[in-house]
Amino acid sequence: MIDLYYAPTPNGHKITLFLEEVELPYRLIRVDINKGEQFKPQFLDISPNNKIPAIVDHQPEDGGAPLSLFESGAILLYLAEKSGQLLSGELRERHTTLQWLFWQVGGLGPMLGQNHHFNHFAPQPVPYAIERYQVETQRLYSVLNQRLAGHPWIAGDRYSIADIACWPWINSHVRQRIDLATYPAVQNWFERIRQRPATARAMQQAQPH
Repeated sequence: MIDLYYAPTPNGHKITLFLEEVELPYRLIRVDINKGEQFKPQFLDISPNNKIPAIVDHQPEDGGAPLSLFESGAILLYLAEKSGQLLSGELRERHTTLQWLFWQVGGLGPMLGQNHHFNHFAPQPVPYAIERYQVETQRLYSVLNQRLAGHPWIAGDRYSIADIACWPWINSHVRQRIDLATYPAVQNWFERIRQRPATARAMQQAQPH
């Protein structure tokens, strides 16, 4: 059983997308980040960076004590290895997948997150920051569009953790002031993932309970 500490953010959605896709049993533990629950000592023991998502695996492969992890990319990699799914064991495909996973956690997520912040949450408009992160958002969409124009999935021929990592951020394209029609390969990829039954189940978890 996996305990998933979760809030309905793009990074939170990554892990529900994976768990629903591979049908690993998990228990969803909601962390209300608007009320500061991410700063509680019990949560900080699991996620010292006070961010969601985090997991506790009560049945790690070594048979030892429960294993806790934070950082969404590390969690996806761990769960892919645990389940043997959505990450190829073939050398080239595996490392292509990992480079795009790291592209997401190092670039796509942080830059689109800054776009969200300065467009929707900054206490006063900062035109330079709005423009900077909008231009970078457009550049990253172009990178992804170019990749997907030549491949059905980000890592190549198969759906993988690279797709799962990126999709929740693209799901917020309207808030990023992005018209997906401008990036047709991304739009096609986005819709194919949106229509997967596991995606629907994962996004249902984001609804208020």
